[in-house]
Amino acid sequence: MYQALNNLDRRWIFLVMAIVVAVPIITQWSFPEKVSKQTRDAYAEVERLQPGDRVLLALDFDPASAGELSPMATSFVYHCATRGAKIYFMSLWPVGPQLIEESIAKVLKPDFPDMRYGHDYVNLGYKSGYEGVIKVIITDLKKLYTTDHRGSGINSIPMMAGVESVQDMDLVISVSAGYAGAKEWVMYAKTAYPDKFNFIAGCTGVQAPPLLPYIPNQMPGLVAAIKGAAEYEKLMAEQYGLEDQPKYKEGLRRMGSQMFAHILMVMLILLGNVLFFMGRKEARR
Repeated sequence: MYQALNNLDRRWIFLVMAIVVAVPIITQWSFPEKVSKQTRDAYAEVERLQPGDRVLLALDFDPASAGELSPMATSFVYHCATRGAKIYFMSLWPVGPQLIEESIAKVLKPDFPDMRYGHDYVNLGYKSGYEGVIKVIITDLKKLYTTDHRGSGINSIPMMAGVESVQDMDLVISVSAGYAGAKEWVMYAKTAYPDKFNFIAGCTGVQAPPLLPYIPNQMPGLVAAIKGAAEYEKLMAEQYGLEDQPKYKEGLRRMGSQMFAHILMVMLILLGNVLFFMGRKEARR
């Protein structure tokens, strides 16, 4: 038995992992989620929005992180639209505008057909400069954004009337995969003007620990990793009845795969340690 396991072709392990990850996705398994305080507080911040409030939603990630961040971005877009907010999309990452257009096509066009581009939402697009962009638009947005992503003059867009800087927003949300992202928004926007607007973020799992010290002073809540996305989806489903819409349950669905994959990894680690000590025992003999 020891020799068989010790000489096991690693491709069998890869196959088992593939099965463990695929089965929950194929069968649409989801599991009950206990909502953390930081996710609940982030949700409450969006829930406080009133019709006509302005929300700057920065999708600061790329397709490599979409598996973890796309579900929470979808939830944020739906939640803001449901509250009747005006959504100003932008990104500090080059491929962000394409992800913004995907969110618009996925959420706003089918589920909120009465929302009009330029009146209720706008894609401001991407500007290079990382945190330098934040440093400019925090005091003069139109100095950097002279057109939107589609090439329309910024002053010709009705919802830009009265908007001079990020300080005119009621809420800023960064869905962030790293630099530049949530941390830079905290450092160069929220910290510089603490009383001008509210700020929350969604982030990848590895980015969450450095952001936790900013709770609750700079931001009241944080949606962290696919676990946080699943928790946010649970709150959305409970309040807005989205149980029968799969696109608003992606986080919950992916948590099943993550849970089983983690269980398998722990079992393999334990098995590897058992084989190690068995091998030492055999060597002594």
